[in-house]
Amino acid sequence: MVGVFRRSLSFPNKINPNRPSKPLISHHIRSISLPCRSHPLISQLKDGISELYSWASKPDTRTSAWLCDGLNRLKDLLYCLDDMLQLPQTQESLRRQPYFVESLLEDFLRFVDVYGIFQTSILAFKEEQLAARVAIRKRDDIKITLYVKARKKMAKEMSKLVSSADRCITRPGSAVVCVGDSELADVIGDVVEVTVMVSLSLFNGMAVSLGSRKSTWMGLRLKNKGKKVKVGERIQELQQVGEDWLWSLRKKGDEEVRMTLKKMQEMEICVDGIESGSEKVFRSLINARVSLLNTLTQ
Repeated sequence: MVGVFRRSLSFPNKINPNRPSKPLISHHIRSISLPCRSHPLISQLKDGISELYSWASKPDTRTSAWLCDGLNRLKDLLYCLDDMLQLPQTQESLRRQPYFVESLLEDFLRFVDVYGIFQTSILAFKEEQLAARVAIRKRDDIKITLYVKARKKMAKEMSKLVSSADRCITRPGSAVVCVGDSELADVIGDVVEVTVMVSLSLFNGMAVSLGSRKSTWMGLRLKNKGKKVKVGERIQELQQVGEDWLWSLRKKGDEEVRMTLKKMQEMEICVDGIESGSEKVFRSLINARVSLLNTLTQ
């Protein structure tokens, strides 16, 4: 990191009228009170982190647009982190903290794993959705039953991802003792924290929306902020076609079936957006982890 900029200040001796022939002597005093100037990328990271805290605290109804906005903000933040990790100053600083880097590598590996699993799960779920639209149009109870089971399976997989992502909130930066590196460690720790926050909003939102259980309020206590944010509410578009509605579809009229198909189409658009946003986060997590590895190997 960029260190303190030291400046030499010269203060001449006071003139002694009793000894005018003595030459003036300058004393050089180093000022150590000048503030440390952070790299612009650190300021950019802090701004992105603050925006994500604000995004999570919005009381509005959770929608796919809100979730995709959070994923997009997280992707931008991780790309900024990747740029920061490639700076020679950053790499030099991190090399002095190998245990810190190892902890980060474990956390980012867990993030990559859970987002990889999420991508696989959501692709399979999209195929089930396409089959379900045909089943709803034909009122095929057997295939509708398979779709309901696929929703429950997806919900269980999301619940498992919640547990995996939650274990990343270890704040590795707290182990760093080098004063000169503390700002870098703190900001990276905050990036890990907001990555957990957005991930829990994604996985928990999918779990409670597709599962049969009622929506629950799950709070994540932010260690940096000392307060909780909501990460367990349903995603509006994903709950429009509930399990009870699907089971009673045979008794519905043609107009209600058309409305159901329209809502299913809206769900597909919602899932496509979430899939695209999570894939970008997945790739940015891989890039950041590669940059972390390079700090130890280069």
